[in-house]
Amino acid sequence: MRLRRPFVHAALAVCLALTGSSVRAEPGAAVQPVGAVGAVGMTVSDLDRSVDFYTKVLSFEKLSEVETYGSDLERLQGVFGLRIRRAHLRLGGELIELTEYLAPRGRPVPIDTRSQDRWFQHIAIIVSDMDEAYAWLRQNKITHASTGPQLLPETIPAAAGIRAFYFKDPDGHHLEILQFPKDKGDQRWRRQDGRLFLGRSSHR
Repeated sequence: MRLRRPFVHAALAVCLALTGSSVRAEPGAAVQPVGAVGAVGMTVSDLDRSVDFYTKVLSFEKLSEVETYGSDLERLQGVFGLRIRRAHLRLGGELIELTEYLAPRGRPVPIDTRSQDRWFQHIAIIVSDMDEAYAWLRQNKITHASTGPQLLPETIPAAAGIRAFYFKDPDGHHLEILQFPKDKGDQRWRRQDGRLFLGRSSHR
């Protein structure tokens, strides 16, 4: 699976991790299960704009930026004349990778994208206070993907009590903020260190 067009999520790593799939190996070779996701990748149309959004609105820290081209990259992705800019950002202990394709530019995500589409992916960001986080996102004029924060119902026992809100980044990638109740989620999501945006949780 190769998703290389601008505006499209590079989502294979997330799919593997969430389904517990193993990496495909040559016949006779040992098959190692996927244990973790190093970074979630998203393709963006304007790297500077996206870095600005993720760092200033969602509190990510920019770690690095590189521009890459050449025959090795072309063979790796199967695209002739390829040139990209890529940035790594961190929130808490998790990383995201943003890639802008300078050449070729590619095509945008279909405007009628729905969450039930087979290729649909998103990332969830854990917050310490849903009301405060939602107010901050509204202040920064984000695009809503849901009407507002919602409390997941008791009819879904594993998710009951979790609060969630969907919105979009400047390219229309779906994002989600989540707040866990005291009896759910990893201990690290309940740290009281004054941070509003705590980290990324990989989601389909």
